[in-house]
Amino acid sequence: MNKHVGSDFDAFLAEEQLLEEVTAAALKRVVAWQISQLMKAQRVSKSALAQRMQTSRTVVGRVLDADDAGLTLATLANAARALGQRVEIRFVPEPVA
Repeated sequence: MNKHVGSDFDAFLAEEQLLEEVTAAALKRVVAWQISQLMKAQRVSKSALAQRMQTSRTVVGRVLDADDAGLTLATLANAARALGQRVEIRFVPEPVA
C-alpha cells in the first residue's frame, strides 16, 4: 500500500526533504512572472529596466529567469523600485496539522 495515500503534497515534499527547495522555486517563478507582467503593462523593455536599475541587461535576464533562484533581496527591491513598486515580505504561521 502507498504510504502517501491520504496525505497532502506538502507533507510528501517535507518527508522527501524537498519542501523548501520546491517552495523557493515556486516563489521565484511568481516573482519573475510578476516583474514580467509589470514590464509588459508599463511597456518597459529589458534594456530600459536595466538602465533604470543602473545594472546590466544580463542581471535583468537573471531576474526574469524563473529557474534562477539566485535573486537577492537587494536586486529584487531595485527592480521593484525601477517599476514604481515596493517589495513586501511577511511571515505567516504554518497551518496546524
